[in-house]
Amino acid sequence: MEHEELIKKLSEAVAEGEEEEAAEYAEQAVAAEIAPMVLVKQAIQPAMDIVGKRFEDGDAYLPELILAGDAARAALDMIIPQISGEEEAAEQGTVVIGTLFGDNHDIGKNIVSAILAAHGFKVVDLGINVPPKEYVAAAEKENADIIAASTLITTSLPYQRQIAQLLKDMGKRDKYYFIVGGGPVTPEWAQEIGADGYGRDANDAAAVCRKLLEGDEKPPLQKAVVEGALKR
Repeated sequence: MEHEELIKKLSEAVAEGEEEEAAEYAEQAVAAEIAPMVLVKQAIQPAMDIVGKRFEDGDAYLPELILAGDAARAALDMIIPQISGEEEAAEQGTVVIGTLFGDNHDIGKNIVSAILAAHGFKVVDLGINVPPKEYVAAAEKENADIIAASTLITTSLPYQRQIAQLLKDMGKRDKYYFIVGGGPVTPEWAQEIGADGYGRDANDAAAVCRKLLEGDEKPPLQKAVVEGALKR
């Protein structure tokens, strides 16, 4: 099967929530030596965008969203381990990332982690359901540059504010850039809680991290770096 056809089949399997097929096409694509980040950017991420749009428009429901997430996870399980085998890049910095306490969704976070790694960042993935204190502890342990907190549910949003406040209370707010993202997160919310950056999707998150580390301004920033706001 040609590379373009494999990418198309993988994307369709994820969008339709076909977990076994997604894993099978991902395995075939890896065996065909298609670059892992090509698969993430051209198959997985577009498929999740399609499903997300269907959900927003009322053309898909929560079970379909969950099935698509399971299919994406199955494919990513095949793809993400291959990323370290791509051409090596100098590490741009260290990012501690996780899905906030109360939220068990991880597909978006996993894609962000994959893309950051592909851009030369060292990524420390804390997983799901992560309390604010664990982000800060991990940042301290790993000597991180950036703390990234994601959520797909509104009830976990206050924990993003708690991370910013915790850093202030501990006298460490000037040590780490703090960025936020996820479905209910907006640029306005990022600014309100004192975050340093906001990205709408995985590519935006990578762009935000690069801008923060390449810029001259140290945390906390007076105005958050925003990517993808016009796409909303």
